[in-house]
Amino acid sequence: MLTKRRWLAAGAALAVVGGGVAAAQTATAGPAPRQCPTLHVTKGWYGDNRAKLQKMIDERGSCTGSHGARPVATFDWDNTVVKNDISDATLAWMLRHDKVLRPASWKATNKWLTDDAAAALTKACGTSVPAGHPLPTSTDTGCTDEILDVYNDEKTSDGKPAFAGEWNHRRTVPSYVWITQLFAGHSPDTLTSYAAKARKQNLAAPIGTEQTVGTHKWAGYIRYYEQQRDLIGTLKKAGFDVYIVSASAEPLVRAWAPGVGIDRDHIVGIRNLVRDGRLTTGVQGCGDVKDTNGEVLTYMDGKRCWINQEIFHVKGAKAWQQQDPAHRPAFAAGDAETDVTFVGDATAGHLAINRNKTELMCRAYDNSDHRWIINPMFIEPKKRKTDAYPCSTAGSVQPDGTLAPIHRPDGSVIPDQQDTVY
Repeated sequence: MLTKRRWLAAGAALAVVGGGVAAAQTATAGPAPRQCPTLHVTKGWYGDNRAKLQKMIDERGSCTGSHGARPVATFDWDNTVVKNDISDATLAWMLRHDKVLRPASWKATNKWLTDDAAAALTKACGTSVPAGHPLPTSTDTGCTDEILDVYNDEKTSDGKPAFAGEWNHRRTVPSYVWITQLFAGHSPDTLTSYAAKARKQNLAAPIGTEQTVGTHKWAGYIRYYEQQRDLIGTLKKAGFDVYIVSASAEPLVRAWAPGVGIDRDHIVGIRNLVRDGRLTTGVQGCGDVKDTNGEVLTYMDGKRCWINQEIFHVKGAKAWQQQDPAHRPAFAAGDAETDVTFVGDATAGHLAINRNKTELMCRAYDNSDHRWIINPMFIEPKKRKTDAYPCSTAGSVQPDGTLAPIHRPDGSVIPDQQDTVY
């Protein structure tokens, strides 16, 4: 863990060297600095993490007397701002309430879905329900189980691969695409209304609740992290422009984000194409990648692309590249490999919620810029990982799906890291 002195020294260096426009503006004449808003929630922050976050807010917020562009803060959603997953919760609610519409062809829902998976889904769910009409998943456990097996296990109920082919493993995951494609046929507002109903159910359920979906046991509760609600609110009061960047479908996040004060103009999620007012299985592209069948998501390197494109208005192939400090988030928070690229891009602070995810935790523990903050999950935290993270050999997923050593910006390899914040 960093000492406070080392953190302060790193902060001062970054303010001079890496602060870009904001650092230059701080040095200009202007009104006397005002008191920065302070974080109120103390419980749940590990060690001196709260003090580190407060110092970052004090340095980069408008309370420093700076003028011009507001610093940007970007947060992942699932298991970063809330405990558990809103996509899973919404799908579970829809399956329990007969809201998934039968596609004309299961095979056509997803470009990577195997013939075996399409056949298994067709057999389990039948063809008696007309295409575009609700499947009776609240009572047909065989259909529900097959959908969940394909989505959650990426296998059919009899163990055959559900997805196959080639994809860029730093830009997309077929099962992440497929859950959004299960929402096809509904309007975005209807999907948001289903997410709102799932939200009400999951917030009311006690912590630790499981629900039965088909014959599967599924997480049955979600909670906002009060620490993150406080952090987001404090950042906004300090002049930060705060965004949610999620690998959940954007209409789902719209049902949840107001609970931490984020409006729909500050949400970036998976954006399925809309035709005649209804969601389709197509997915909007990013950068130089056109609208696709899901080759690019708000996932890993894709989150960087979407942040660059939607927040900093960087277009074309350049959106995939790390930008200069003035066109990068000042602060970012995430919990998994899906977040490692955009969290690493932040110039003033990187918050890693420890879920034992290798690539994120390797970079967080290595702490090459002395700006990483690691915190255990605020609810039901993970136990300590007993063996070292294999950063030096198999820490980074490559575009083809193979694993490789993780490199620092200077090209050196990150050594294996022990799990010490849990």
